[in-house]
Amino acid sequence: MRIAKSALEIFLVPVIVFVALWFITASSTTVFFPPLEKVIEQFGTVWTGDRLMQDVLPSILRLLAGYLLACVIGVALGLLLGLSWRAGAAAEPVLEFFRAVPPPVLVPVLILLLGFGDAMKIWVIVAGAIWPILLNTVDGVRSYDEVLGETVKVYQFTWWGRLTRMVLPGAMPRIFAGARQGLSIAIILMVISEMFAAENGLGAAIILFQRSFAVPQMWSGVLLLGILGFLLSMIFEFIERRALAWYRESRQIAEG
Repeated sequence: MRIAKSALEIFLVPVIVFVALWFITASSTTVFFPPLEKVIEQFGTVWTGDRLMQDVLPSILRLLAGYLLACVIGVALGLLLGLSWRAGAAAEPVLEFFRAVPPPVLVPVLILLLGFGDAMKIWVIVAGAIWPILLNTVDGVRSYDEVLGETVKVYQFTWWGRLTRMVLPGAMPRIFAGARQGLSIAIILMVISEMFAAENGLGAAIILFQRSFAVPQMWSGVLLLGILGFLLSMIFEFIERRALAWYRESRQIAEG
């Protein structure tokens, strides 16, 4: 019963939007906004053949590589800057400078440095996705409970024990909040990096369809990106619920 209720809450709005678009676009005669029925027909034709391996899989692998690298670097730097106020103060001007630079602007620079290969696309994703993870980690590390800090001193925890038993668990809710924001940014930058210079990938395929006026196929690529983002969000939420189960239980006990 609980599973059915959760499924209803998740899929109710998407189903309503899908049905509404189906009827709204059914009588469309413009070439730029084809009926949803035609888009779905092209979806089954385009993305179940060779393009699944040639475009979809490379995009997913680049996305995962860039996002996971952004998580590792962001959490590691966030712990360092959060634990050391001097390091945080010294690095703040540099961080603010690079955070203000839009990641798509770095694409030409990274092309010059890394060429047109996967490394360029992965580092474009890292350049944008890292910031919410890094900043939320710093904020989470600096906002730990002072009572816990005193408890650690009384029990004379080692540096590693303090990091693993107090700092990381206390910062984990904010780290996950930053990682959720970073995931949506990573998906956007994956597509942008492939639109600039790529021989394969979802972004390259969508641009190819647009330039050849294959509008239904183009919209089918947009639909696939939406489905991919939705599935990744569901996977992330599942992992977050498992990892932060203790945090939700402690809040419920504190509130009730």
